[in-house]
Amino acid sequence: MLVSAAPGAAQTGQAATVVCGAKAGERQTCAADTSGGVTLVKPLGTAACELGRTWGYDASGIWVSDGCAAEFSVAAPPPPEKFGRYTPMVGLKVANTDHGDLTIRLFTYLRYLNQAGTDATYTNAFGKTSDIQQRRDLQVNKMQVYFHGWLMNPKFRYLAYVWTSNTSLGQTSQVVVAGNLQYSFSNHLTLGGGINALPGVRSTAGNFPFWLAVDTRLIADEFFRPSYTTGLWASGVIARGLSYQAMVGNNLSQFGIDAAQLDPGMDTFSGELAWTPTGEFGRGFGDFAAHDTAVTRLAAHYTRSDESRQGQPNNDGFDNVQIRVSDGSVVFAPGLFAADTQIEKATYQLFTVEGGVKYRGFSFDLEHYTRRVDAFETRGTGLLPITELNDTGFSMQASAMAISRQLQLYVGASKVYGEYGDPSDVRIGATYYPWKNEVVRWNAEYLNLKRSPVGALSLPYSVGSNGSVFHTNFMVWF
Repeated sequence: MLVSAAPGAAQTGQAATVVCGAKAGERQTCAADTSGGVTLVKPLGTAACELGRTWGYDASGIWVSDGCAAEFSVAAPPPPEKFGRYTPMVGLKVANTDHGDLTIRLFTYLRYLNQAGTDATYTNAFGKTSDIQQRRDLQVNKMQVYFHGWLMNPKFRYLAYVWTSNTSLGQTSQVVVAGNLQYSFSNHLTLGGGINALPGVRSTAGNFPFWLAVDTRLIADEFFRPSYTTGLWASGVIARGLSYQAMVGNNLSQFGIDAAQLDPGMDTFSGELAWTPTGEFGRGFGDFAAHDTAVTRLAAHYTRSDESRQGQPNNDGFDNVQIRVSDGSVVFAPGLFAADTQIEKATYQLFTVEGGVKYRGFSFDLEHYTRRVDAFETRGTGLLPITELNDTGFSMQASAMAISRQLQLYVGASKVYGEYGDPSDVRIGATYYPWKNEVVRWNAEYLNLKRSPVGALSLPYSVGSNGSVFHTNFMVWF
């Protein structure tokens, strides 16, 4: 057997020379990358080398038999075929035709969570004591795959997505398959329908996941905010720097709620009016882009919803919200306010004002919430001792790019002023961007919580969490 090859030829992208031979009556195979084709250069023995009879090639290399020995030229393999186009944080465009296109986008993160610094029990304002789980685990906390593009006309756009939350395996709505359709008539008016977030606070107004932390809000924001529902909406620009969003929907939070549980009529409204007088502000929190001139944002939000006990989520699944008093108790819980009495229906109203500034890698954001819950309808023989619930609160966040486009430091704090307690939280964190873009990030955050009124398995805190929490996240937004 005779085998030799020009060293390094395959790595250079040039043709390679392979010498291969076999004794009479034998067959040998010489390994080679034959995907670019093989040519016999010159025979090296007395036996005839005939293609297909005494030599040839396949995926494993060049074969010779019956005394054939020769020098072969192995053509460089063709470059791998590429298609599609990648836009950071928009996704991979995998189809582009005259009748539509398709882009696929991925969001996911790996989270390590340590709640060992929190209290093991919590006693609410009504004297009920509950055990609080002190988790220490590693989870692929969330996976989202988006499919988006246009159909028939670039103004007619679609979005379909699959969400999973591994922390909620086995629970209702642990996997969400949903989407929406939109048609843009002009810069002033886009109409849409399907599943969307009610724009009642800044974090639900279309800026996810461009937050300082990875997929977690300050507790005041989480306490007051609405969530996702099915509905119709309009958005657009009124004048330069002045934009709006308005949505009517089924309820405050539809994940885990089937159609039979919903009240008749679309009794939920949410809207946002935002003003950016100094120019483009950016979608999210923080100033990763490092604006050369100061840019500002002012906005007001209003949400109103007639909610029923049956139409509220009955679990803490990811992105669910429930109407709670400020100690974390759900207002629809039986006997919460009086024995033999349960609230069946209530009206929720939330008014939010917020503003922010960004300049040369620094940012500051402040948001104030005012919530009223009233118009109670009850069941049972007891007398409800309240006619309304009034809560206010605020959240504030500040950040700085310590290393341009690579290291961001931030702090945040929030507080709820309620009739059943004044919970609060403080957090400090850092985010590292290894490729100097927002596609991949590594985040670490420390929280100090005081009697959290909100929580879920998908969040780093639970209802009643009191003490310190640490979590670190590796996130990809492809």
